[in-house]
Amino acid sequence: MTLITLEWFYALAGAIMLGVALRIARDAGHPRRAGSAAFWALLGLVFVTGKWIPAAWAGLAVVILAVLAATGQVVRSGERERPKPEREAEAARLGNRLFWPALLVPAVTVLGSLTLGRIAIGRVHLVDPKQVTLIALGCGAVAAMALALRFTRAPVSAPMAEGSRLLQTLGWSLVLPQLLAALGLVFAQSGVGEVVAGLVAQVLPTQFPFVAVAAYCLGMALFTICLGNAFAAFAVITGGIGLPLIVQRHGGDPAIMAAIGMLSGYCGTLLTPLAANFNLVPALLLDLPDRNAVIKAQLPVALVLLAANVLLMWLLVYRF
Repeated sequence: MTLITLEWFYALAGAIMLGVALRIARDAGHPRRAGSAAFWALLGLVFVTGKWIPAAWAGLAVVILAVLAATGQVVRSGERERPKPEREAEAARLGNRLFWPALLVPAVTVLGSLTLGRIAIGRVHLVDPKQVTLIALGCGAVAAMALALRFTRAPVSAPMAEGSRLLQTLGWSLVLPQLLAALGLVFAQSGVGEVVAGLVAQVLPTQFPFVAVAAYCLGMALFTICLGNAFAAFAVITGGIGLPLIVQRHGGDPAIMAAIGMLSGYCGTLLTPLAANFNLVPALLLDLPDRNAVIKAQLPVALVLLAANVLLMWLLVYRF
């Protein structure tokens, strides 16, 4: 038996989305009130009831969400930030304390990951040991919100108001990572990894260990660029190149391969507009004239890091 489960935090996230839907529905001046309210209400219901509703219903909800987004129904309301002078004065008053809530999230996550899974009375666990890290992350987010409210002396309704503004700014891109990760699993189950392995074996001399490593790291980056999500690429490229070539043929360490391989995929994340929540949303939030400005700034770092990953994996994966 478990007292605190991950579903608590899914339900909390869903409740926030339902609150966004309610705010939109009550906003008579919203340009797409019905469509936007329906999008956030449906997404919130999936988060709240996802464990109990049939998979087909959840799939239908995803299709409806995609249709609403594709038809331009998910747009921002007229909610705006406080005037800049007011925000600057508040920032000056708070000083470095502004960073404390942000730093509290990783601190609670690490501490909770190390301790919460061990707390139990008999057969009753405080949290699910298999999900302790995610539960600790949720606890960290709640603790950070409470600390921010104390520091700023903002009303309890402030997180809902500011969260609504931010979520509407993010829009449909909020669910893009989950959808792309699911797409990667579909590709893996449909045998795309085997096709990739066959093509790589025909084109490259994978009998050399370094070539196998380079093909894996570059494949992770390129597939992430195409899909917009390193998790989606990981299932395909690891199944098609990493396991059969690096691990099975050359005897590489699968843990080292997977860790550095995922980091190589993140290099692709820095280079693709499909990773909208990382690369396009920041440009939107900062009102940058060039929506690809973030990608252009990240390009040199991504290429250098990718080259370093190839070299690092080649030096380590066959040595341990």
